[in-house]
Amino acid sequence: MKLIPEIVANAPTIAAIRRDLHAYPELCFEEVRTADVVAEKLTQWGIRVHRGLGTTGVVGTLKAGSSARAIALRADMDALPMQEHNSFAHASRHPGKMHACGHDGHTAMLLAAAEYLSKHRAFDGTVHLIFQPAEEGGGGAREMIREGLFEQFPVEAVFGMHNWPGGQVGQFAASGGPVMASSNEFKIVLHGKGGHAAMPHTTIDPVPVACQLVLAYQTIVSRNVRPIDSAVVSVTMVHAGEATNVIPDTVELQGTVRTFSLAVLDQVEQRMRDIAQHLGAAHGVRVEFEFARNYPPTINTDAEAAFARQVMAQLVGEERVLAQEPTMGAEDFAYMLQAKPGCYAFLYNGDGSHRDLGHAGGPCTLHNPSYDFNDALIPLGATYWVRLVESWLAKAA
Repeated sequence: MKLIPEIVANAPTIAAIRRDLHAYPELCFEEVRTADVVAEKLTQWGIRVHRGLGTTGVVGTLKAGSSARAIALRADMDALPMQEHNSFAHASRHPGKMHACGHDGHTAMLLAAAEYLSKHRAFDGTVHLIFQPAEEGGGGAREMIREGLFEQFPVEAVFGMHNWPGGQVGQFAASGGPVMASSNEFKIVLHGKGGHAAMPHTTIDPVPVACQLVLAYQTIVSRNVRPIDSAVVSVTMVHAGEATNVIPDTVELQGTVRTFSLAVLDQVEQRMRDIAQHLGAAHGVRVEFEFARNYPPTINTDAEAAFARQVMAQLVGEERVLAQEPTMGAEDFAYMLQAKPGCYAFLYNGDGSHRDLGHAGGPCTLHNPSYDFNDALIPLGATYWVRLVESWLAKAA
């Protein structure tokens, strides 16, 4: 691997910052301490800082040379509302909050790159370093964009990166097209007429209607969506009744829908709505149908993904730059890719041997109470960011 020696030498210092952030995790739009740490370091390194976009967002701006061209790099800062199982010294000090997805590491890698870029400025143009709040369900990227992110900091392209389980340290993955799914939620309330379970003929029972609806929804993907498209419809919550001898008035269903395109999402939502309304009408049940679109699909633009792959290959060799297998997980970097061309890449985090094994061994999976970011990624991720900036601003516009 062709790592930048100065970044490698400074990696322990950056890892200490990362572990400090891990010990004090903060949830969506509460990343005050984290933002303070980021802003302090950027200021210390002579980087102009803007704060407050998306409530707690931080944007650092570096300029060199005379070119008006600009690129953006993004890292997320927030943690998850879950209890950590690790016992190491930098485990969470905040009960019920944990960096279980590696956003502390993403922040650290971008900080390492920021320090090097500021010191050497071996590029011609501008790089905006976006430290984003509230990726875990809060839509921090959307909020930063709504508040003028790309108007205040215009760029040609934006790039993001996530540590990822299932591969060796030193492997990347990047591809054009959809790489993460849209995330959507639904809530359906079936209103019948409750009564005595021994006299069902005097009631309008919503329970069998709910059962039919759950089964009918499984035909949407298998019989309405094209087989070459992907979608997941999952009913994950069913609430009904309070006593065994009472037919309830209502049944509530909730769940999620995931797709890789908005066209398929439109189709699935409309089909779900139609099935619920018509099935309810057939049984005399009134239907309330709510569908909330959360994160859109994360879709890399082909040219930017190809460029990212070239930079990765120069660092680790072409054989270590893999095709990016799409995942049904969601990511709010999708909003940035709706606004600008760019690429969201994966950096594999190894076999998990770097962490406590209290939650079983194996790869370091995300959203796991025994998760810990692999600090061995810091030099590689930071070097990638540096070389991406230098290469992008050196190429023809």
